[in-house]
Amino acid sequence: MTDISIRIIGQAGRITLQRPQALNAMTYEMCLAIEAALDEWRADPAVKLVVMDAEGDRAFCSGGDIADMYATGTAGDFSYGQKFWADEYRLNAKIFEYPKPVVSFLQGFTMGGGVGIGCHGSHRIVGDTSQIAMPEVGIGLVPDVGGTLMLALAPERLGEYLGTTASRMNASDAIFAGFADIYIPEGKWPELIAQLETTGDTVCLVPETPAEIGPIQSQMPEITKHFRGVGLSDVLTTLENDDSEFAQKTLKQLRRNSPLSMACTFEILNRLRGSNISLAKALDLEYRFTARSMEHGDFIEGIRAAIIDKDRNPKWQFADGTVPATAVSKMLLPLGENALDLQTNTSEGHGMNIGFIGLGNMGAPMAANLAAAGHNVTGFDPAGTTAEGVAVAATSVEAATGADVVITMLPNGAILRSVAAEMIPVMKSGATLLDCSTVDVESASAVAADAQAAGLLAADAPVSGGIGGAAGGTLTFMAGGSEAAFATVSPLFEIMGQKAVHCGASGAGQAAKICNNMVLGATMIATCEAFALADKLGLDRQKMFDVVSTSSGYSWSMNAYCPAPGVGPTSPADNDYAPGFAAELMLKDLGLSQQAASAVDADTPMGELAHALYKKFVEDEGGLGKDFSAMLPRFEKRNREV
Repeated sequence: MTDISIRIIGQAGRITLQRPQALNAMTYEMCLAIEAALDEWRADPAVKLVVMDAEGDRAFCSGGDIADMYATGTAGDFSYGQKFWADEYRLNAKIFEYPKPVVSFLQGFTMGGGVGIGCHGSHRIVGDTSQIAMPEVGIGLVPDVGGTLMLALAPERLGEYLGTTASRMNASDAIFAGFADIYIPEGKWPELIAQLETTGDTVCLVPETPAEIGPIQSQMPEITKHFRGVGLSDVLTTLENDDSEFAQKTLKQLRRNSPLSMACTFEILNRLRGSNISLAKALDLEYRFTARSMEHGDFIEGIRAAIIDKDRNPKWQFADGTVPATAVSKMLLPLGENALDLQTNTSEGHGMNIGFIGLGNMGAPMAANLAAAGHNVTGFDPAGTTAEGVAVAATSVEAATGADVVITMLPNGAILRSVAAEMIPVMKSGATLLDCSTVDVESASAVAADAQAAGLLAADAPVSGGIGGAAGGTLTFMAGGSEAAFATVSPLFEIMGQKAVHCGASGAGQAAKICNNMVLGATMIATCEAFALADKLGLDRQKMFDVVSTSSGYSWSMNAYCPAPGVGPTSPADNDYAPGFAAELMLKDLGLSQQAASAVDADTPMGELAHALYKKFVEDEGGLGKDFSAMLPRFEKRNREV
């Protein structure tokens, strides 16, 4: 193959990219050839290490060759692109896990697919011409080839900045961000490669100090300031309210790129950060997006505008920058039987037998998402409700019998105890009881104890995110229980939500939920009061939002769920306060917080007052059936009480 040279020289397996006229862009055939060589050399005692380089001085590898993907995608054939990405990601994982040193020399441009083959080895060498970047959002993809792992591990929120602006890193910045290891002047590279070939030893790779600190490092205070938000809308808000040179330049960069891709990049990085971060998880999340990118994303349009027509005027989805959480979730849902296969146990979690008790507004979409991901779900609800793709059981006992996992989503602790008492005796030994209801800590702990006494695993994992989060698979789970129980149900959390936090022993999930919602209830009241006060002071609501959302008053209630119609991201306030999270449910959670506070003798005056205000709002002031943010019109109508 003329595009790549693969050979053994001395004690080194040698791979040289030979497409300098195309900036060494990697074709599908080159990808397969590299994988075959690595597989052959893995067990070859004559090969001590692998050296990767490229011809020409402009690029190590500028990315993957995407012309064939565009041609097949526009013809309605998405399988070629999916196969390319799947095989490429498998190669990336093999480089990352390779048992022998892999040394890459990264001159010029190393971007996209070039990062996948050049930045996962053990020794990543950069020089004075090195320019490393993840520019995928500019063509309707997300940073991939395992790049999200490095972005998630980068200092502070540098990963979000690099992944959404496509900014280029020089040698110093690349080392700082974790994309490279060693700076060595490029004039020394031929001699070093010769030594590696002769000795089969990396001892000759002695790092030197780059001539200057990279420009990205000098911008870290601004990057941290503007990219600390939860998602794309937070970043855009802070940048739009800052007239600094950095803010305006960064806005210009972001506005070139696909909003859907950028929003999904934020979400992938959010999901990756934590104790279970791994390359396999990064590649899996990336593949969920790329596998759908031609049919449901902006990839075809991105390639058309950048490569085919070259008009640099892509017609992105969600061009105003407001990307619904459901659109992000749709791109990142598990692929079931089509999930990425890295020749490891990536199918774990698929095909479980699941009993789901409680198919209400929250439970039904959660169960449907599990079924859509390939699980065998049998559901029961005393009201007779059903869920798409979920088999119907006549009783909770029938749903629980033979299940690997039984999930409950029930109204209160008394009902949970009653249902658990019926199910636990019929559940098979070693199965897991996962309670996602929001109930009192005492009931959660008691049910878990009963389950464990019967030889079952048990976890309590109440959720945050409301009906929209349940439907879109963007819930957050706050889990209590043993490490074994949490590990068993973690693949299910991946399907039903965007994040799961193991908070501690049984009952800890409920404790975390009621503490979280006590904060939420109090801050929503304060936010509504502030808007009502601003009205009476003659302060424009949008101006107030612009100030508070980017300063010390920043909160989820203000920035992500603003109670003022027409201000900030779309929220229930823009739909006449139709409930995303009903006021009566907030009242329930605040009641649980005060019940818990009383049980442990905790002083919670703000929580107590929030509970009293929501009780009055729901029971006496027409708040029943309204969103909990409908406190704003309540305060608008009221005068100061003496």
